[in-house]
Amino acid sequence: MNTFESTPQNRQLQLLAVALVLSMSTWFSTAAVLSQLRDVWDLTSGQASWLTIVVQLGFVAGAVWSSVTNLADRIPPLRLIFLGSTGAAIANGTLAFVDGFGPAVVLRFITGAFLAGVYPPALKAMSSWYRTGRGLALGVMIGGLSAGSALPHLLNGLGGVDWQLTLLMASALTLAGGFLVERFGTEGPHAVASAVFDLSQLGNIARDRKFRLASIGYFGHMWELYAMWAWIAAFYTDVLGTARQASFAAFAVIASGAAGSVYAGLVSDRRTRSEAAALAMRWSGSVAVVIGFLVDAPRPIVIAIGLVWGFWVVADSAQFSTIVTETCPPAYIGTALTMQLAAGFVLTVFTIFLVPIVRDAHGWGWAFLMLAPGPLVGMWAMRALRMGPPAEPVPEPEPAVFVSPFF
Repeated sequence: MNTFESTPQNRQLQLLAVALVLSMSTWFSTAAVLSQLRDVWDLTSGQASWLTIVVQLGFVAGAVWSSVTNLADRIPPLRLIFLGSTGAAIANGTLAFVDGFGPAVVLRFITGAFLAGVYPPALKAMSSWYRTGRGLALGVMIGGLSAGSALPHLLNGLGGVDWQLTLLMASALTLAGGFLVERFGTEGPHAVASAVFDLSQLGNIARDRKFRLASIGYFGHMWELYAMWAWIAAFYTDVLGTARQASFAAFAVIASGAAGSVYAGLVSDRRTRSEAAALAMRWSGSVAVVIGFLVDAPRPIVIAIGLVWGFWVVADSAQFSTIVTETCPPAYIGTALTMQLAAGFVLTVFTIFLVPIVRDAHGWGWAFLMLAPGPLVGMWAMRALRMGPPAEPVPEPEPAVFVSPFF
């Protein structure tokens, strides 16, 4: 698949990727202005953590509710993206007019819940265009997510210390992403109903060896990713000395994941999903071991190593959910992915909360080193999956299409 060739499917993929760049900008909007919010609202380290943690929990709640109610079947995915973007933009924009931690937590939870109506439906719309070349297509979509998550840091750097303007601009971009899909998006020729969440199948799915290994790999990935994304700007504030320079550095590091995602997608199509995921975790885990101990190293070196981390830390994202879609029975794909999503995003709560605690007690070196066991466990799971018995042929999924658990 050549994503630069002008075909209807490639144009729609590029449209959805651009929409994700815009729509997902509200995810880390408070992380981008955290240094300002600490001063304005007198936040503790724990409260600062919860401004990101509740987005994760809101996303889980929104995704599970959408699956249980089969919302994606009752509302066309492109319309659902528009509605999710609109809700997230309103909730995030309202943050600019509240005063204090309590209302902010509620609004961040609502933002996460609405974002659950953006990314999974975007993957569903993408899958309606692609039966082959899915690895690269997913890489492009995850790349859009990475760039969108990085965007608030760029806005904050350009906007200086005006945190309210940063939040409002992020909301405007999210709204624009939803409008772009609503106005110009179309579903492809392979559009079919998504798999329905079926609680009765949880035990059957959990007993499947390939699902367990793919999920272990995913959990290791999530142990590292969101904590890194949530605190990389704070790390660079200590390295570079100013919040504005740190915002530009954090933007570059997180956005470099777009290139990493596309590269891993190419590798997964040419080789195997497990090899692509293991390669990414090998690199990201190695950087997590060392980068925190380099706070006093020359700044260009710390930035360069951070770019390597950003490139690889998200590059394995699409592979875990793709493995599930290619190994689980088609009728249970929706349930399997919802299980994987919910457990993985809940797991991020722990590392997002623990990183600043460990940093305050022992420094950045030990805080980031704490993330390295995640990729290590994930690499083991991918090796076990690759060395296991060959996969049985999976029947053509007639009642279900691919829906990613976002990460």
